[in-house]
Amino acid sequence: MAKAGYQIRSTAAVALSAATAKTAVMIITPAQFGGDLKKFRIGFDGVTASAVPVLWEVVRSTNASNSAPGTGNTTESANIVQVYGRAITTGFTGFSASTSEPTVLTVLDANLLTPCGGLLVYDFPLGDTFECDVSAGLGIRLTAPAAVNARVSMIVERI
Repeated sequence: MAKAGYQIRSTAAVALSAATAKTAVMIITPAQFGGDLKKFRIGFDGVTASAVPVLWEVVRSTNASNSAPGTGNTTESANIVQVYGRAITTGFTGFSASTSEPTVLTVLDANLLTPCGGLLVYDFPLGDTFECDVSAGLGIRLTAPAAVNARVSMIVERI
């Protein structure tokens, strides 16, 4: 089967406030197809070597509330670009820098990462990806103990 992969990324630094969870980037699937998270990247601009690590989480959303691009969130739909596969209309919408957190999130994976220039580049092994149903979302949520900025991107395939 032919695959089509799309990237969504935060176009500006996502400012994290102390001890406040923020969905840094999320892709929302339409009613016609779901999404399959293939890769993600998280980078921080912190400069303090003793800074406490940031909690990163891969989350799945039901889109119950606060999941619309532009509703308390920076719309990134125009910045979703196809990065491989046959040219197909994107169909996804998305947002970054959530100011009103989506309310129904399921944490699929989580860990800690240093904010002192920390960088996480993760490509899922074949068969180990996270998926979401139609009309749902996949995203990256960050919780930092102290203020720091992040840049986040995800590669998602249509399924």
